[in-house]
Amino acid sequence: METQPNHDRVIIFDTTLRDGEQAPGAALNIDEKLTIARQLARLGVDVIEAGFPYSSPGDFEAVQKIAEVVGAEGGPIICGLARTTHNDIKAAADALKPAARSRIHTFIATSDIHLQYKLKKSRAEVLSIAGEMVAYAKSFVNDVEFSPEDAGRSDPEFLYQVLERAIAAGATTVNIPDTVGYTTPAEFGALTRGIKENVPNIDRAVISVHGHNDLGLAVANFLEAVKNGARQLECTINGIGERAGNAALEELVMGLHVRRQYFNPFLGRPVDSEAPLTNIDTRQIYKTSRLVSNLTGMLVQPNKAIVGANAFAHESGIHQDGVLKNRLTYEIMDAQSIGLTDNQIVLGKLSGRNAFRSRLKELGFDLADQELNKAFVRFKELADKKKDVTDWDLEAIVNDEIQQAPELFRLELVQVSCGDRAHPTATIAIRTPDGQELTDAATGTGPVDAVYKAINRVVNVPNELIEFSVQSVTAGIDAIGEVTIRLRQGDRIFAGHSANTDIIVASAQAYVNALNRLYASLQRSEESAEKVALELKPREAAIALES
Repeated sequence: METQPNHDRVIIFDTTLRDGEQAPGAALNIDEKLTIARQLARLGVDVIEAGFPYSSPGDFEAVQKIAEVVGAEGGPIICGLARTTHNDIKAAADALKPAARSRIHTFIATSDIHLQYKLKKSRAEVLSIAGEMVAYAKSFVNDVEFSPEDAGRSDPEFLYQVLERAIAAGATTVNIPDTVGYTTPAEFGALTRGIKENVPNIDRAVISVHGHNDLGLAVANFLEAVKNGARQLECTINGIGERAGNAALEELVMGLHVRRQYFNPFLGRPVDSEAPLTNIDTRQIYKTSRLVSNLTGMLVQPNKAIVGANAFAHESGIHQDGVLKNRLTYEIMDAQSIGLTDNQIVLGKLSGRNAFRSRLKELGFDLADQELNKAFVRFKELADKKKDVTDWDLEAIVNDEIQQAPELFRLELVQVSCGDRAHPTATIAIRTPDGQELTDAATGTGPVDAVYKAINRVVNVPNELIEFSVQSVTAGIDAIGEVTIRLRQGDRIFAGHSANTDIIVASAQAYVNALNRLYASLQRSEESAEKVALELKPREAAIALES
C-alpha cells in the first residue's frame, strides 16, 4: 500500500472489529471476527483494525489469529490499537507478529477537558509521552499510526505541536479523531486544512480521520476532510460503533464512487477520470453489510443509505414510472454495483456437496469441512420446503451456521399451540451442558412469549429481553425469516440470531443462541475469578510469613 500523503486515492481503514464491536450488544467471538476479517479482505479494505490486544486475552488472540490468517502476503495491513503505554504497545506488537504487514495504532487525548479530568496531565507531559511512545512503537514495526484523541475539541496550536512531535518520532499516519461527533463539516475541513498547513513535517505522514455520528454528520465531515487533504478514512460497516456509531464505510465509498468527478480535482486527477478513488470492490458491499448485521445482531434500518432494504425500492407511482422509462430518473447508482442482485442458485434437493461448495465459493464463502457439512444439511432441508432457493436464502443459511455461539444448551424440540380463542402454549426440550435432556412447558401472551418462558424455566439464567425483531430474507410466503434478539444481564447485552422458514423455531433458536453467549460469559467470569483467587493465595501466604 502507498504511504505517501499526496497519492491520488483514498485509503480505507476499517475499524468494524475494534470500534464497531464496542457498540452495545455487538460482541463477537474469535471465529466471528475471523469470518468478518476474511470478508473485509475480499471487500478490498487497505487496513483492518483487528482489535485492542491489551484489553483482554480474547482480543489479543483474535488480533493474532487475524494477523496469521488474513494478514498473509498481499492481504490488508493488520492493525492493533494501543494506548501510549509500554504494556499496550508491546501487547499489540506481539499479537501482530504473524502478519506480513502490520501497524500499531497508539493514542493519547489532547483536548483540555480530557487532560484535566481523564488523564490529569499537563500539555507538556502529553507532548513528551506522545513522542516517547511513538518511538517505542516504531522499535517494533515500521508502520505506526498516532491519534490525538478528541482532536475535534483540542486547541489547534497544541494539536500541531503534538502531531509534529509524533511524526518526528516515526509516525507514518496521523489520525484526527472527532471522538464525540462534535464538529460540523466546515469545522472539520478547516481543522484538516490547518494541520496540512501548520505541521512542518506533515509531508512525511498520511492524514487520516476518524469520527463518530452523534450529530449525524460523520460521513459529511469525512468527505469535507478529503477535500482538505485527508487521505485515509477510518470507518465501519453499517456505521456501527460507540453511541451513535462511526462514519459508514459503504456511504463513504459510494459517495466517492458516484461523485468521483466532483472529488477528482481534490485528489489531483482530471475531472473526467473514471479511475476508482478507493481500492474497494463495491460489489462486495451488500454481502459484507449483511454478514456484519447477522453476526453482531445489529439490524440495518430499511431507510439506511446504500444497504437498507428500501435503498433501491420505489413505491411512488411517479418514481416507478420514471424508473421504468430510465433508471437514471430516480436512481443515482446501479443496485448491482453494490452486489445487490436477484440471482437464484441452480442447486436443488438432488444437488451434491461439491456443487454446493462451489456455489458457496462463488458467493464468497470458504467454509471449513464441519461448517460446510452443517450448512449442507440445512440447505437440503430448505430445498425440500421451498420451490426456489435464492442466493439470499443460501447466504442466510451459511451466516446462521458460521455465527453460532458455543453450543452449551441445545434446542431439541419446540412445539406450540395457539389461536384466537386459545391460550398460547409452548413445549420445549433442551439438552443442558451436562448432557441431560429437560422438557418443560409454559403459557404466554403469544407463541414466542410462551416459548421464551418455557426456555427460561429450563435454563434458569436470569436475563431481560430488550429487543426482538423479525425480517424476511426473500419475498413470498415460504421465505426464510431471520430473528434477532438482545438480552441484558446487568450492564452487558448479548445478541442472538437465527434463520428458519418457521419463525417460531427461528425465535427459539435465536433465544438459545443468546443464552449460550450469556452463559459462556458467566463461565469465563467465574474462571477469571478463580484464577485471580489462586494467584492471590501465594501472596497472602507470603504476607502472613512476613508478619
